[in-house]
Amino acid sequence: MKARGSSPLSGSLLAPPSSASLAQFSEGFGQRVLLTVDTEEEFDWNAPFQRSGYGVDHVGELARFQAFCEEIGAHPVYLVDWPITQTPRAIEIIGAAAQRGAAELGVQLHPWVSPPFEEELSEANSFPGNLPRELEAAKFEALRTAVEDAFGTTPIIYRAGRYGVGSATASMLSDGGIAIDSSVRSLFDYSAADGPDFSDYPSVPYWLDDDRTLLELPLTTIYWGILRKQGKRLHRLQRHTPRFFAAFSRLRLLERVPLTPEGVTIEEAIRGIDIALDDELPVLVLSLHSPSLAPGFTPYVQDAEGVEAIYAWLRAIYAYLQQRSVRSARLPEILDAAR
Repeated sequence: MKARGSSPLSGSLLAPPSSASLAQFSEGFGQRVLLTVDTEEEFDWNAPFQRSGYGVDHVGELARFQAFCEEIGAHPVYLVDWPITQTPRAIEIIGAAAQRGAAELGVQLHPWVSPPFEEELSEANSFPGNLPRELEAAKFEALRTAVEDAFGTTPIIYRAGRYGVGSATASMLSDGGIAIDSSVRSLFDYSAADGPDFSDYPSVPYWLDDDRTLLELPLTTIYWGILRKQGKRLHRLQRHTPRFFAAFSRLRLLERVPLTPEGVTIEEAIRGIDIALDDELPVLVLSLHSPSLAPGFTPYVQDAEGVEAIYAWLRAIYAYLQQRSVRSARLPEILDAAR
């Protein structure tokens, strides 16, 4: 791992990658899958952001989830935020899995619950990259230190809360010893809420610096349908005519498929996986939120049946990936193969 204090020489998280920055993986690496878990507090997704009043009641479910992952051959990466670092039960479950090499840890920054608390609470400030450079860095430093102290491990992967990267994020991560960022949610646009616009970003890994020490692993999103080659152009029109784009989806002419069990069916995900593998995507990055492992904490899971649907999705997807000879990846393996 690189020493803290080095800075990227080029590259930005606020612009799509150039062809020269795309990561080339060693031939024997094949195609892999990475399961990322936004491991966070429970809060009302429709309410204003608050510093307190959140819950962590679901964290006991992480024990079942980890055992399930080991059963199906998944190797989860828990991207933990500040409230999780302060929750003994979460530390116990995730820490034990990491110590025996069955999971890995990273950092996820929710600025509204991460000290120091200097900013005004607002939707714009819920994207950490919108904060002043010094405050974004101070929150990141405090959180990274909390992860190290709680779990006894040095995290090398980061995800901005709400995918909210900014102009200073890449330099902050490089200075902080982070080797992998996974904040880019390709083909999604959060600019209406003052967040970043990733609608033109591919799902391929790419380097954010000339020295190849900071790798971007975007969350995998695929366009499916006979109009998928025009997906980016047509999706831009959605900002002005959302019903027009919804008709494309209903007619199965164009669908945007993020690889997540939250709001995506097994059949849709398999279609997306097939396209990703045919396009020779080296790493498929799956994601979910940890509160979805219990009922009533996210919009995606309202009851016990919804929880079981998450597990059924993961079981089916990992069985299909095994059929397609796609293996689970570990972070050091990804870095070694990309370098």
